[in-house]
Amino acid sequence: MRGGGGAQARGRDLCARRPLDGTGRIADGPPAGTEVSLRRVPIHVIEEYARHNCHADLLRERIDGVTGA
Repeated sequence: MRGGGGAQARGRDLCARRPLDGTGRIADGPPAGTEVSLRRVPIHVIEEYARHNCHADLLRERIDGVTGA
């Protein structure tokens, strides 16, 4: 991944020093203040990747007409 700069390093450092069941609060955005476990973060990332991969697949199907491959 590119463009993360210091954020990626900070994220790795924070994750390495905490247990998966450790909790924290979301700092900003619509869910600001919501308590989440560190375990929830990679699950959310996996969900987002799956969602966006599906979107890309739908676009590809519209372009080349191949479905179910």
